[in-house]
Amino acid sequence: MRVIFMGTPDFSVPVLNALVEAGHEIAAVYCQPPRPAGRGKKDRPTPVHARALELGLDVRHPVSLKGAGEQAEFAALKADVGVVVAYGLILPQAVLDAPAHGCLNIHASLLPRWRGAAPIHRAIMAGDAETGICIMQMEAGLDTGPVLLREATPIRAEETTALLHDRLSEIGARLIVEALGRLGTLSPEAQPEVGVTYAEKIDKSEARIDWTRPATEVDRLIRGLSPFPGAKCQIGTEQVKLLASRLTDGAGEPGQVLHGLTIACGDGAVDILRAQRPGKRAMDTGDFLRGFDLPDRIS
Repeated sequence: MRVIFMGTPDFSVPVLNALVEAGHEIAAVYCQPPRPAGRGKKDRPTPVHARALELGLDVRHPVSLKGAGEQAEFAALKADVGVVVAYGLILPQAVLDAPAHGCLNIHASLLPRWRGAAPIHRAIMAGDAETGICIMQMEAGLDTGPVLLREATPIRAEETTALLHDRLSEIGARLIVEALGRLGTLSPEAQPEVGVTYAEKIDKSEARIDWTRPATEVDRLIRGLSPFPGAKCQIGTEQVKLLASRLTDGAGEPGQVLHGLTIACGDGAVDILRAQRPGKRAMDTGDFLRGFDLPDRIS
């Protein structure tokens, strides 16, 4: 099929690769514009932009698709379908309608649960037993369109957002290739009105750990916010990011260091498996503790 691909971050790259490997013609790749990054604050192409250039594809990065000119250029590509995954811009109706089969979105949740910006983070933070991928026919509403294909996967006990992100990206890549191969024979399934939840964008104010909360909640927060923005606590004079954890037996005052990096919570305790000091690289517990004296309690 002749495909317009629309995506921006690392999550989208395996999908682009899968479409190319499956033999689809990529009419153009749309992504967010390069933005300043790194110490030199030089403009850096997004992961999708960089990969598309490696593949020799036509890359476009308009700051908006609301203008008549941008919409005319999009329609002139005469695509069979648009494939959208973590693109980052709202698509006007004229864009959604331009391809012959409309636009399909790869969404990282089991819709209608976790519509919106941060479905992977929110699923872990809420303690969901499973999540998945939905291939959705896009419409004007926020992730409200009918679902063509879905696949569920369990959320593992020690899984972080980073790990689940990579696994869901691979599932999405496989599922969109299947969907395009069956396009025209799939029956769109309207989303139910019950069970709708919204995955609001993660705010950095959520990152502060409250050790008075049950260990289950603290563990979910640490794993759900890893690697970004990272759940934070105060150890002595340093604000430290905690990036991986697991539940463990133990009891004490909230924030009490029981042994190693095992920390008591309001109910139960967590083992911290990976942490990062300011200006340092992320380290597993053994390396983190080497040469670093922990106080009796952290906050």
